[in-house]
Amino acid sequence: MITNSEKENLLLHSDKHFKTLLEIIETIPSRKREISIETQERDKNFRDVLMHLYEWHAMLERWYREGMDGDTPSIPAPGYKWRTMNLLNRQIWENYQNVTFNQAIKKLKLSHERVMKLIQSHTNEEIMTKKYYKWTKTSNLYSYFAANTYDHYIWAIIKCEAIATSIKAGEEDKIVNK
Repeated sequence: MITNSEKENLLLHSDKHFKTLLEIIETIPSRKREISIETQERDKNFRDVLMHLYEWHAMLERWYREGMDGDTPSIPAPGYKWRTMNLLNRQIWENYQNVTFNQAIKKLKLSHERVMKLIQSHTNEEIMTKKYYKWTKTSNLYSYFAANTYDHYIWAIIKCEAIATSIKAGEEDKIVNK
């Protein structure tokens, strides 16, 4: 029996979850994909979720580029620590409020492709070996790639399912109220 390498599984799961995310969004008619739902949570529409993913891809690409150039990247972002991630995520949300849904989906699809190419450019050993690259410190590339692809996509799927459900429920309310 042939088993996939961790790299192959990472690519497979990332693409699978990314497609699932897009399929959830596609259950909503295109004219309703920019609707914001009423929630106490930060992300109120598909755009918010998509741009969150996009920005984390961009940060991953920056960490990668700086690390591979021999620098020590500011992780998660300059001026932020992991303990202040809520502030960082709030700043990301604020930065993208003027982006349309269509712009967001295009940006995310392109950043997903770029990250998949980064993963593909490495061997399984390079991805899985801890401390293989100095910039990953005690970790490995896998942890960075997984956190910013399929793990993050699972979070996004849950958020987008809730948004889609709320939009559909609003649709039903209109039908009932007619």
